[in-house]
Amino acid sequence: MTAMSDVTVLLLTFFMLTATFLPKEPVQVMTPQSVSEVKVPEYNVLNILIDPQGKVFLNIDKPENKKAVLEKMGQDYGITFTDKQIRSFIEQTHIGVPMNRMAAFLDMPLSTQDSEIKKWGVPSDSVNDQFSRWVQHAREIGGDDMGIAIKADQSTAYPLVDKVLKSLVKMKENRYSLITSLRGMPEGV
Repeated sequence: MTAMSDVTVLLLTFFMLTATFLPKEPVQVMTPQSVSEVKVPEYNVLNILIDPQGKVFLNIDKPENKKAVLEKMGQDYGITFTDKQIRSFIEQTHIGVPMNRMAAFLDMPLSTQDSEIKKWGVPSDSVNDQFSRWVQHAREIGGDDMGIAIKADQSTAYPLVDKVLKSLVKMKENRYSLITSLRGMPEGV
């Protein structure tokens, strides 16, 4: 019995140390279900999160890419970020603040950032389309092998998701994955 306990503790420790954790998301999203078993790539992915109100958040998984994209966006909008702000940006899991508020947002403590980011989202309207710029710069930095994954809440209205899809098509980004939760195959199929 003692040997069995030792093996159990060793296995538990092994699984805890090798597990990959999901990044913290600014809003909770319940994905729709599908029967597709195609896996989304785990590395070098630009994740697009759409909440039920249509707010868009982005996540670039590689820290070095995230820094380079922030610097390119800063050049586009004439903003220079301090080293402290860049470190804060890399620590924040998602991008979800308009560029005119980014510097002030990054100066906030991380705990305050978590509650503030829920209020905004990346602007994606026809007047101020920062979403397209973030995606273009992320693809420039990440290369052609960077995947795009879209995750929307099952209660998000289709026109809100379609707006993001149309923006991607306009940028000629026609290959992306839709993140869903897996359900069983219907009987008879």
